[in-house]
Amino acid sequence: MTTHRTISLTAALGLRVSAGLCAGGLLLLAALPPASAQGKLDARYEATLSGIPVGTGAWTIDISDDQFSASASGGTAGLLKAFTGGSGTGAAQGRVVNGLPVATNYSASTTTSKKTEAIHMVLSNGNIREYGIEPEPPVDPDRLPITEAHRRGVFDPMTGSMLRAPAGVDPLSPEVCRSGAAIFDGRMRYDLELVFKRLDKVKSERGYQGTVVVCALYFSPIAGHIPARAVIKYLVDIRDIEVWLAPIAGTRLMVPYRVTIPTPFGLGLMQATQFVSVPQPPRTTGSK
Repeated sequence: MTTHRTISLTAALGLRVSAGLCAGGLLLLAALPPASAQGKLDARYEATLSGIPVGTGAWTIDISDDQFSASASGGTAGLLKAFTGGSGTGAAQGRVVNGLPVATNYSASTTTSKKTEAIHMVLSNGNIREYGIEPEPPVDPDRLPITEAHRRGVFDPMTGSMLRAPAGVDPLSPEVCRSGAAIFDGRMRYDLELVFKRLDKVKSERGYQGTVVVCALYFSPIAGHIPARAVIKYLVDIRDIEVWLAPIAGTRLMVPYRVTIPTPFGLGLMQATQFVSVPQPPRTTGSK
């Protein structure tokens, strides 16, 4: 395997994992009383490897009192683009229940010089009712199969990346990191665990300036993967992945501001350069 191909695989899987890294906190919310949550986020990210730019991305989230939508897009940049030019998009929509985003639809697509792939999922209360990948990937006997049980009680990666602080808890506190969750991304089922590390400070080029909660992230693949693949083994063994969480104004939601993943080729970093969030006024009775 060539070096640039290894970098591409490590970065791609790492970003798939980090997309769902905050989902565990959502499991804490089933018994919480109703709460309003209205806010918008417009964020821009830059990805680097050993300080060299390799990608850019954008993420928008719109939370109202009873529904939400989120969309993301990104692509390779700099030297990596010359070797493995590509782009991707993702989106989720659904309801807001007790201030918690609950997805009903999720989609993602990736395009490279060799192929385009699209994933879609239909969800109901954390269960995958329907999903598919186009074009259908070839069967690999080394890949652990996905069963019906693997598609129950899970989060999609987009909704899973929005973590809500429990009622009565300061969102900028260690409690936000004490969680874990099951993620299904349309291809792979994996568990994630978050553990508090510290509080830190950030200053965006535009938007948020203030405290963030830094969590360690631990990855455990369950199904849909090839256990012998080097990148899977690496992500299982690594203990130094960090995610920095920042708040969305007007809500109790926390989302990734920065993700760091050590790699054999240097530190992989995805960080917001713009993180603009604004609260939205609650919808008045009788409004549409």
